[in-house]
Amino acid sequence: MSIHDIPVATLSGEPSSLGSLRGKALLVVNVASRCGLTPQYSGLERLQREYGERGFSVVGFPCNQFAGQEPGTAGQIAEFCSTTYGVSFPLFEKIEVNGPGRHPLYAELTTHADEEGTAGDVQWNFEKFLVSPDGEIVGRFRPRTDPEAPEVIKAIESALP
Repeated sequence: MSIHDIPVATLSGEPSSLGSLRGKALLVVNVASRCGLTPQYSGLERLQREYGERGFSVVGFPCNQFAGQEPGTAGQIAEFCSTTYGVSFPLFEKIEVNGPGRHPLYAELTTHADEEGTAGDVQWNFEKFLVSPDGEIVGRFRPRTDPEAPEVIKAIESALP
C-alpha cells in the first residue's frame, strides 16, 4: 500500500487520504501547539508558501503523545494554527505516532532511517518526513532540525516534481 492510500481523517474528522496530494512532494510533520518547537510552524508555513505552487505541501498531524503538548480539540487546533501562525497547509486528525496505537501512516514512515541510519520511533514533536511525488519516503529530519535548514531545503528541492 502506498503512503497515498493509507486512510486518514481530516482535522474536522472527514475520511480522507494523502491521495489528493499524489504527485506532490510532501513534508509530513507531527505537530503540537504547546511545545518549545511550536515556532517551527512559521518555517513550515514559509516552506508551504515558497514551494506550494511548485508541487509541494506540508502535511501536519497533531499528536498529544509527547508531554501532552497537543491537548486541544480539532477546533482549538485549527483556530490556534490559523490565528497564531497563519497555517495554510493541510492539517489532519490528531493521531499517535509511536506505540501500540501508532497510526498506520506512521507505522510506514518510521521504517525510514534518518541521516545517521536510525529508523524507529518518532523522537518528539515536529519530526519531519519527506515523501516524493510518487509516495516514496526520501528523507527524515529529527525534531530539532529547523524546517528551513539547508539540508531540508536541498532535499525538498530535489524531491519537487
